[in-house]
Amino acid sequence: MTTQTRNEVLLEGTVLETPSMSHENHCTRFYRFPLQVPRLSGQVDTLPILVPEPLLARVTKGADLRVQGQLRSFNNRSGVGSRLVLTVYAQHLSPGLDEPCNQIFLSGTLCKPPVFRRTPLGRSICDLMLAVPRKYGRADYLPVIAWGQLAVRAGRLQVGDPLALEGRVQSRTYHKVTDLGAEERVAYEVSMMHLMDIQQTEAPAP
Repeated sequence: MTTQTRNEVLLEGTVLETPSMSHENHCTRFYRFPLQVPRLSGQVDTLPILVPEPLLARVTKGADLRVQGQLRSFNNRSGVGSRLVLTVYAQHLSPGLDEPCNQIFLSGTLCKPPVFRRTPLGRSICDLMLAVPRKYGRADYLPVIAWGQLAVRAGRLQVGDPLALEGRVQSRTYHKVTDLGAEERVAYEVSMMHLMDIQQTEAPAP
């Protein structure tokens, strides 16, 4: 069975900083800024947004902004921070609707064995790595975390299995011990909310 690739992100939150230059590719400049998205629990996720210069005029520090795009990954070869860096690539920007939102739909292939474990309080948790193909033979490798019964189901999956899910993009702080001592760093991952029937993303007949 062939499945459609899906990588859709919808965020709404507050622009925390003025965008700064990130890099230039194919004669287009790209800028980066953090977007603060509140959770229902009262916590907040601070997510990195990458925006091409033609959309830059729509980004204002302190403004509420709605972002539609994709979750992208690339390998960090600097030796500082996580080896896998995640960024939300903005394809459409619009003024916020005063409706905070954090939603992602993904479909791809499981590319590493699931890591299932239990917390000290006995709650099930499972870490996954999802490969989502992109154009030109590339792919995004996206870490996914599942809890509870979703973790139990996800833990039964095998490398190469197709996987479709709905969730949210979240930030998480952790401490990394280096030669200079403990450093606080931020990791990004997809928190799975629903494991979807893969037939829902089956490619239509030609």
